[in-house]
Amino acid sequence: MYSSVWYDNLIKPVLQPPAWVFFPIWIILYASLFISIILYSLTITAKNKTNGYIYFIVHMFFNILWSPVFFNLHKIKIAFAVILVIDVTVIFLISKFYSVSKIAGIIIVPYFLWLMFATYLNFMFLILN
Repeated sequence: MYSSVWYDNLIKPVLQPPAWVFFPIWIILYASLFISIILYSLTITAKNKTNGYIYFIVHMFFNILWSPVFFNLHKIKIAFAVILVIDVTVIFLISKFYSVSKIAGIIIVPYFLWLMFATYLNFMFLILN
């Protein structure tokens, strides 16, 4: 659990949505990632899919890492570096998944767009605090 006192005392970005927005959006976006990896896995292709799995694992590792770095350790700068890695890995992920299954790649695009917004928020927290 994150320190709500620390977070509550941060200067918030102008476009910061209300807290209740994050949970349903992340549930939907994580579901899309889950569906995407299933479609990728089930697609029969002559292409080697190993890199796609590696991209997915690396992406999820950094995705899971972001919250404790930001909320528990209160390391906004490091969290920003982590989210940039998340951004890059999702681009590789979309590209690889799309090359095997167009639907698997396209399903992740809204997740990527939300990540861009999350990156903006992280950057603004860094600048403002």
